[in-house]
Amino acid sequence: MMNRFQRVRAKVFLTLKGLWHRMTMGTRVMVVDGDKVLLIRHTYVPGWQFPGGGVGPGETFEEAGARETLEETGYRVLGPMQLFGLYHNTSPVTNRDHVAFYVATSFEKAFDRKPDHEIAEVGWFDRHALPEKVTPATSQRIDEYFDRVEKRAVWGY
Repeated sequence: MMNRFQRVRAKVFLTLKGLWHRMTMGTRVMVVDGDKVLLIRHTYVPGWQFPGGGVGPGETFEEAGARETLEETGYRVLGPMQLFGLYHNTSPVTNRDHVAFYVATSFEKAFDRKPDHEIAEVGWFDRHALPEKVTPATSQRIDEYFDRVEKRAVWGY
């Protein structure tokens, strides 16, 4: 057990280290129903992609993925998800982001997700008939999962 001083010192150290390294951690979830995948289209970035987002303080990657999936799609993940891979996200914006990618095959519709300032559209798509402007990372993960294409270490945009 750490005493109070040790807890405060550790918290300060880890906070400063996080600011110094400027690393972010996120999660994405591929919700799968047979050959169909659930995708979203944001209002502020182009392309169709998997639901997901940042991991908040006190959250596990899996908890963050389930929360983001519900918030962004209206679908609630049921039970544990399969951790499919860990990826280094090298987008045009940052090279300090890491993504935990999960696959969820058990879910329920909790509510109808209406378009708003963040999510423009939510839709189910057959993996063989993906929408125009699906992001390269989304297409790559679908190929890796369904067709067992070799996994890449980089998330890709």
